[in-house]
Amino acid sequence: MFRRHIAPQLLAALGDTPVVLLHGARQVGKSTLAQEIASGQHPARYLTLDDAAVLAAAKGDPAGFISGLAGPVVIDEVQRAPELFLPIKTSVDRGRRPGRFLLTGSANVLLVPKLSETLAGRMEVLALWPLSQGEIDGLVEDFIDRVFTPALAPLPNTNMGRDELARRVIAGGYPEAVRRSPLRRPAWFRSYVMTILQRTVRDIADIERIHEIPRLLRVLAARAGTLLNVADLSRTLGIPQTTLQRYLALLQTTFLVHFLPAWTARVRRRLLKSPKILVVDMGLAAHLVRMDSRGLPTNTELWGAFVETFVAVELLKQAGWSTTQPTLYHFRTAKGEEVDVVLEAPSGEIVGVEVKAAVSIGADDFHGLRILADVAGRRFLRGILLYLGDQAVPFGTNLYALPVSSVWRWQQPAHVRSFRSRRP
Repeated sequence: MFRRHIAPQLLAALGDTPVVLLHGARQVGKSTLAQEIASGQHPARYLTLDDAAVLAAAKGDPAGFISGLAGPVVIDEVQRAPELFLPIKTSVDRGRRPGRFLLTGSANVLLVPKLSETLAGRMEVLALWPLSQGEIDGLVEDFIDRVFTPALAPLPNTNMGRDELARRVIAGGYPEAVRRSPLRRPAWFRSYVMTILQRTVRDIADIERIHEIPRLLRVLAARAGTLLNVADLSRTLGIPQTTLQRYLALLQTTFLVHFLPAWTARVRRRLLKSPKILVVDMGLAAHLVRMDSRGLPTNTELWGAFVETFVAVELLKQAGWSTTQPTLYHFRTAKGEEVDVVLEAPSGEIVGVEVKAAVSIGADDFHGLRILADVAGRRFLRGILLYLGDQAVPFGTNLYALPVSSVWRWQQPAHVRSFRSRRP
């Protein structure tokens, strides 16, 4: 069983909040984590709406269903019965005790206004993403907190070749996919896409032409790391923009894609505001574009974009348990000057992260970070360029080149097994 780094935050929320929602894509481990919590540090009754009898009871008489539950309870896959949200609100208002309801959902209720407003002020929401590289390796990553410290030291030197990085990208982070052999993994991904369409999407929307969603997902996978251009997608797929916008919202709601917003500042320089496309699991993305660990590094069109997106999603995962709790953006000017990820702390401090899928780098590779530093001014703390080399090197004032594996291997304990040894 993989140790999930969000668990301490989940327990803390249950300690002072009446309702806690743990949401994320199907098969990321929500049920496993909820059952572990309910059978240990926060004893609770476990009910899943994937059970036909439980679902029928919840939808048939939502108020009676909730009023009949005594003590703390876990309700798994709550998006299948949105009728429960109002009775939960009523129950909480009658007895506002912390940790009464732990809900899990395969849909982002924050993107469904009526549901999120129902429990406003009563519910804390935590996201569970696919496994991070540290969770796979048994390490608690603190890259984000380290790059926000006043002094960046000690700098890490880690050794990871292109082949191992490709294997990590291809494996993704869904627990079942990680456990499978490379030969058996594609079958799991095929079944996964069908499950998403037939269950999760249909739970939250009435889609007549549901067969168009996988085609859209494949195109988004091929465009991972690029700016979202709805008009161009509409022309490419032959789908009206209004329909396409609805499909994109569904893919975001079901945690299959994430749109990284643009970082903007009140400056004269023109900054693009289009979001960047992130496929939440690069193993799924690689499956959709039919790439394996040997073919991906040789594909010059996809390799750099996939590594960049892989790192961005790893940082998105780490943000959930980091002390800094930054918001993630990307940065791009009208002239094409860009930084892959901008981490903005609540204090307003900025750390830029650029990713280069190459072993050799030079001063020109820091151009985007220097532009960001100029735009952000005093808010700019430092810029990090992640690359495939194994040496950490300062590149001028507040600019550093670090090995890409430092994102999860800044200080790796000697007893931790390598990623290769975990593969069947």
